[in-house]
Amino acid sequence: MTLVGNVEGKVAILVDDMADTCGTICMAADKLVEAGAEKVYAFCVHGIFSGPALQRLNNSKFEAVVVTNTIPQDENMKQCPKIQCIDISMILAEAIRRTHNGESVSYLFSHVPIC
Repeated sequence: MTLVGNVEGKVAILVDDMADTCGTICMAADKLVEAGAEKVYAFCVHGIFSGPALQRLNNSKFEAVVVTNTIPQDENMKQCPKIQCIDISMILAEAIRRTHNGESVSYLFSHVPIC
């Protein structure tokens, strides 16, 4: 794994589509901290968290790992306090409604608050 750029004294955010066993993102977090990152966060859309994932995250350098509720996370959050979950049900429902009615989905990118 190669790090490109200077992260010394910075907050690093890793973005991925899914977190399964979390081996790669935990290795990336280690590299970032070794390179001087002050804090490391991850945002992964789908938190699968299979096998050794929760143990790896609990022992990782992450401040937090943020996922969406495309997969239920209640049990995972109990076992790993670093996991935070964002509810995307309303925006997903609106995207489905707009698609069904032939309306613009791109509107959601600039007009819907995420928090």
